[in-house]
Amino acid sequence: MPKASSYCPSCGKKFKDHSSVTHHMSQPLSGCNMWLDDLIQLEQSSCSPEDHAMEVDNITEPYISDSYEPVGFMDSGDTFGEGESMERTPQDKIQDASSEVTDHFPNPPLAFKDGYTFLSLFDSDENSIYHKMNLYYPFSSQKEWQISSWLLRSGLSMGKIDAFLGLEMIKDLSLSFCSARDGPRWKSQVITTMHPMKLPVVLYWRDPLECILNIFNHPLFHDCMDYSTHRVYTCVQKACHIYTEWMTGDCALEIQSALPVGATFLSTILSSDKTTISSLTGDHIAHPLLISLANLHMNTCLKSSTHSFVLTVLLPVPKFIHKKKCMKGVLQDHLIHQCLNIILHPLKQAAEHGIMLSMTLAQLAVIHSHANPNDLEAYFREAQKFRLNGVNKPFWSDWIFADPSHFLTPKILHHIYKEFYDHDAQWLIVSIGESEIDFQFSVLQPITRFQHFHEGILKLKKVTGHCHCDIHVDAAPPGVLAAVHALMQFRYLVQSPHINKNDLKLISGALDEFHVKKDTIIAAGARQGQCNKVINNWHIPKLELMQNIVPSIHNSGITSQWTADITEHAHITEIKDPARSSNNVNYDLQIYHDQSLHSQVQDVDIDPQDNVDTDADKTIECPSTVHSSGYSCPITDYFSIARKLQHMDSVPLPLCSFIIEHAAFHLSYDPTIRKVTVDEIADKFGLPDLWSAIADYLQCEATFGHQYIHPIGGPRRAEHSAILPFDNLQVWIKIQLQDTEFHDPCSIRPAQTLNCAPPGSPWILGHYDTIIVQTEAGYSWLTSGLSGHAVAQLRLIMHPMAKRDTPSTWKDQFLTYVQCFNISGDCDLITQLHLLKRAKCSNGTCIGDVVPVSQLRAPVNLVPHFGTVADMRLTAYNSLEHALEFWLNHFWDKNTFFPLSA
Repeated sequence: MPKASSYCPSCGKKFKDHSSVTHHMSQPLSGCNMWLDDLIQLEQSSCSPEDHAMEVDNITEPYISDSYEPVGFMDSGDTFGEGESMERTPQDKIQDASSEVTDHFPNPPLAFKDGYTFLSLFDSDENSIYHKMNLYYPFSSQKEWQISSWLLRSGLSMGKIDAFLGLEMIKDLSLSFCSARDGPRWKSQVITTMHPMKLPVVLYWRDPLECILNIFNHPLFHDCMDYSTHRVYTCVQKACHIYTEWMTGDCALEIQSALPVGATFLSTILSSDKTTISSLTGDHIAHPLLISLANLHMNTCLKSSTHSFVLTVLLPVPKFIHKKKCMKGVLQDHLIHQCLNIILHPLKQAAEHGIMLSMTLAQLAVIHSHANPNDLEAYFREAQKFRLNGVNKPFWSDWIFADPSHFLTPKILHHIYKEFYDHDAQWLIVSIGESEIDFQFSVLQPITRFQHFHEGILKLKKVTGHCHCDIHVDAAPPGVLAAVHALMQFRYLVQSPHINKNDLKLISGALDEFHVKKDTIIAAGARQGQCNKVINNWHIPKLELMQNIVPSIHNSGITSQWTADITEHAHITEIKDPARSSNNVNYDLQIYHDQSLHSQVQDVDIDPQDNVDTDADKTIECPSTVHSSGYSCPITDYFSIARKLQHMDSVPLPLCSFIIEHAAFHLSYDPTIRKVTVDEIADKFGLPDLWSAIADYLQCEATFGHQYIHPIGGPRRAEHSAILPFDNLQVWIKIQLQDTEFHDPCSIRPAQTLNCAPPGSPWILGHYDTIIVQTEAGYSWLTSGLSGHAVAQLRLIMHPMAKRDTPSTWKDQFLTYVQCFNISGDCDLITQLHLLKRAKCSNGTCIGDVVPVSQLRAPVNLVPHFGTVADMRLTAYNSLEHALEFWLNHFWDKNTFFPLSA
């Protein structure tokens, strides 16, 4: 068999040596041109400084990455064949007791040594020899580099930067700014059309192939990519396929199977949306197209700090001259597709190995036979019959594997959040009444870190995703509530980052349930249009598009990885910030100049310690923080703080930060009340049985030991006259509880503040939050749900001040007094929520007990059961104390939704 090194791995053409193969694959017009770059895998090796320059004529035998183990695929598509597999520990998936199994594609990608990597390209620069003497070349020193980097990131206009550099003091610094390694270069082209426009159109773009290769070769993404498709199963029997990221979807497998053996395919993400770049005055709009790699891990791709989305083109925003307004839109669509055909041509060439004809292309062929594409209005009328937009040459028509039904993924913001407020919430408002629904929202108890609607929801103008999550009602007609609940169940299930085939059945079932019950909404007159007229149809595009979500998960993985949040943020850094630094003339030209400079800074300004805990040597007064995808602000990492405290001998006990299972607790070092007697605090917080509750707790500790899980309720054994081994308490009125993501125990969520404050203004009855408390051993909140747990209200957080030389186990832990709720056995048939009542003794007093803080598990939200009309005496500060019944709100937070719905 001939040596593989003398054949092109793409077309199979024979060459005399590796050098000839490389030369062939580097030809810009060759279909094999991108193969060598696609087959790169970074290899850690020590090279002498003389070998740093890129040498393409020294290609060795391809090697198989150690990170992939061949396993057999079955041709049936859904099931991989038997073979060696990789298993993850049970901790990797909290909600499943069995370990997951991963099957990789049987023919892993091949990587050629000494290929084009970021560092090799950097070192291949003709001036790279100067780096040996000066790490910051072409800058003379680190200080000079810091000045230049700050100027480019400052947001100053180029005129102001020139003025700054022209200052006499700055001139005395003798700055030696020279040149930097070029990134993907910008190009420009005048676009001509057959129809007149107000202004000529200039297209500015960068080669998308260069952009994705810049991402692919970037050292920061070295360990954050998938190079081969794989399938994840819930257990070794491989009966249930789990969908997570793009590489676990069916489309990725289909593409990988169609490629030659050893190929690595790079999947591109294209994101485009118009954005306004002028404030208050003018009509300046930019239409950026951002590009990234779907091979990147989702958590990396969704972090704005990684700059994983690169601006590749500024699409024109033309103003056509036409007597019909609708034709102006058609002409704009034509121009956009014309520009995309120009821009994306390199990507099409890289992927071209055959011809595919999709259903939409077949429809276009029919339209071509009935109308001339140059006759705009006639062609548009024919296209409307197929519900097409009138573009005769869509940009994806000659792109291999490009099927709109696959690559157009659902938009979480529109299909999930906006659909709810634009439709579901409006049905509820009509059903309940405007004044009543506003009042019910206004009297809900405020929760720290969550939106509270003091004036109701009718006056909301700019409704964010967080607002949608915080809206919930229960006074609508039963049929309307059942239909809306089915849609809510659907929304929360599709946002899971970890979806298996059983979950897909639940998602489809929830949507089917809505369609079965949706007629009750029209029957109740809740679906209304203008002039309060009832609409007797369901022509709602957002609702119709929901049926595409399950197929999209099958094809492309979970929907949350395609969120537009990160690209919307990129509009600020890539478009709006450069525009503000411009002179407000010819925005596109100045934006691409600014991007050229910033791309050079980002390439050079790489901190190898980005993933290192920078707080390791800092004192505990400076808390550790982490950046997590989905959260704009840094998150205080109480897990890290607690681990540091465990290794500090000088810190007094009990530790103010500690970890229990998958939750971290944090109390301030100084208590709110430093020293107070038990009777005084019982009177202040309204807890008449506090003394005897503490005595019962101490008796259980002495009998069963420190690890005993204390129940809540039962007869009180100790008397108020019982002797306690201490006289005073320290009291806190709030505690921070931080947990991890339900599906990813390595991802930390922001801490939730739990309040436990005595009566005062405006909380005349006190401010007490509700929480899940473990009451039986052998259960876990994340896997067991409410089994072995109770819903309780925090009434007091304390630490007994033990007398000197008093041996005890309780003096090294914090205690809390909680009052529990009785939970209805089954969920309500309509709302599918648990109904709760306060647990009370025969004399009418609430049942409470003292338990250690370590038994607290997760915050929960209770909503008063208002009934048809809410009691007008309720306020936001007394509703939780005066209401008789409560709903356990499953939809308050996604992290509580999954355990409560298990």
